Amino acid sequence: MNEKEVLGLFEKSGALLKGHFKLSSGLHSEKYLQCALVLQHPDMAERLSKALAGNFSKEKIDVVIGPALGGVTLAYEVARAVGSRGLFTERQDGKMVLRRGFSISKGEKVLVVEDVVTTGGSTKEVIDLVRSFGANVVGVGSIIDRSGVAIDFGAPFKPLAKVEVETFQEDKCPLCKREMPITKPGSRR
Repeated sequence: MNEKEVLGLFEKSGALLKGHFKLSSGLHSEKYLQCALVLQHPDMAERLSKALAGNFSKEKIDVVIGPALGGVTLAYEVARAVGSRGLFTERQDGKMVLRRGFSISKGEKVLVVEDVVTTGGSTKEVIDLVRSFGANVVGVGSIIDRSGVAIDFGAPFKPLAKVEVETFQEDKCPLCKREMPITKPGSRR
């Protein structure tokens, strides 16, 4: 899949939202990419996941893992595409952890996936957790990279599409100054 095809799925599914949003990072934006609206369609989820898996076809992958909530469906579908286990992390007491009996063994080769990378914070937390088990992160994949900068994850980062969305600190947000109602659509509340 090329970038145009990826973004076409977002448009088709109504997943590119416009308004005033508070992102998980705390930044504000007038656009929001709601991947859940794309991933709710199994055919679209499968296409995106196979494309992500294809970006890492030269790697042997034992585990695909993503952060809840956005990475749950994606990790499962990418794991299906590569023939591995699919896990997800959750926040517990503000820290990324494995729960529900999930485990990662020392030396396993792990692909970390995320729906949208903005600051890379959640992705880095997942990477740190994976490495704490002695596993090897062979790559990081995302549907969308909207960071606008090169993020060093310590492993190859291969997004399907890059999208530029202007963000603002709350105290400098022109949408706040216009008193536009704000929505917090992310998974961290």
